[in-house]
Amino acid sequence: MALQHVLTMYAGAITVPLLVASALKLSPEHAAYLVSADLFACGLVTLLQCLGVGPIGIRLPVIMGVTFVGVMPAIAIASQPGLGLTAVYGAAIAAGLIVLPLVPMVGRMRSILTPTVTGTAMLLIGLSLVGVALDWAAGGRGAPDYGSPTNLMLAAATIATILLVTRFGVGFFANCAILIGMSSGYVLAALLGMVDVADVKAAPALQLVTPFHFGLPVFDPAAIASMVIVILVTLVESSGMLTMLGDVVERPTTPRDLARGLRADCAGAVIGGLFNSFPYTSYAQNIALVSMTGVRSRFVCAGAAAIMLLLALFPKLSALVAAIPPSVLGGAALVLFGMVAASGIRSLSAARLDRSREDLLVVGISLGVGLIPTFNPRFFAAAPEILAPFTHSGVLLGIITAIALNAFLRAGGASADAEDSVPNDSVPAVAAGA
Repeated sequence: MALQHVLTMYAGAITVPLLVASALKLSPEHAAYLVSADLFACGLVTLLQCLGVGPIGIRLPVIMGVTFVGVMPAIAIASQPGLGLTAVYGAAIAAGLIVLPLVPMVGRMRSILTPTVTGTAMLLIGLSLVGVALDWAAGGRGAPDYGSPTNLMLAAATIATILLVTRFGVGFFANCAILIGMSSGYVLAALLGMVDVADVKAAPALQLVTPFHFGLPVFDPAAIASMVIVILVTLVESSGMLTMLGDVVERPTTPRDLARGLRADCAGAVIGGLFNSFPYTSYAQNIALVSMTGVRSRFVCAGAAAIMLLLALFPKLSALVAAIPPSVLGGAALVLFGMVAASGIRSLSAARLDRSREDLLVVGISLGVGLIPTFNPRFFAAAPEILAPFTHSGVLLGIITAIALNAFLRAGGASADAEDSVPNDSVPAVAAGA
């Protein structure tokens, strides 16, 4: 049962460190270390959430994984001269400590971080990452065989396998469709001689994940501010996930329980920063697995955490993961990031945009602003360097714009009767499925 949880979350967990390593052009050795660090921090934060320590941890069967919300902001921070990964880790540590006392106020944050805002954020995350997935699918930016038929075939084969497993697989196997697709693509690439195992052979047999592997953390004010926004968005999402999990295990989540769970999210950001990883949140696919199997014991998830801690000790395994050909990773990432964007669309559907002109403006303008760094990276070339963590991250730009517009357009109860202000047939039927 514990291994099932690990396999269900594994593809999503390893994608984030591989994505960051690729964007920052890190060496295969450092990419492999990021994978090990991520698994190690996943294990620690999951133990903290499942078993609890004092007022921290919801004590339910939760698997914690690195959040996609922080990916683009982390890349934006690390890409700045003089900052790098150490500034990402410093920002995560500081933001986790800053937000921790604010946990009791998360309920009030729902009036600010509405489904319109969070849905826009998730849609922006997915759209921003799709470009990366396409580059991977073509062989990786700068690759001599970029866009070759072989690379495109591997990406297509990976996607096809994911779709076949999703269509014909049942139960646990359907939940592992992305991992199975990546594995099959990896095997096919190896048969074609496209897997380089030199770094796997060179990796040590055992290695501990140690704090501050890349250096002491750097505490940059703008980077910290950007990571605070990331964690606040993550907490709002987590509150919904944890409440849903309480219903699944028939133990309704009280405000006190929820506060303990959200404190674990804040602690997860600190632990991630200490151990060379990123902020963490509860994984929805594992909540679905709890519902599907009916196994409600938190000790099963604690067992999964122990497996992740054990896997983190074997650098050769992490090096093997880091050796996944970009085209295979791109095929899986295209599905994964597309689903992130689709989750945003689902949230926006719940916001019932067909009844509010103001919400349509919030989404439309926020998407336009948030996609600026994706479509025109030099748009903010003259902006002060201190703002780089924001101007280089479309996700943060979009979230800040959405929050500001939502507050402005709703000030003083504006558009309270928005339901009547927009005819149902005057906007696209985006939310028809709701």
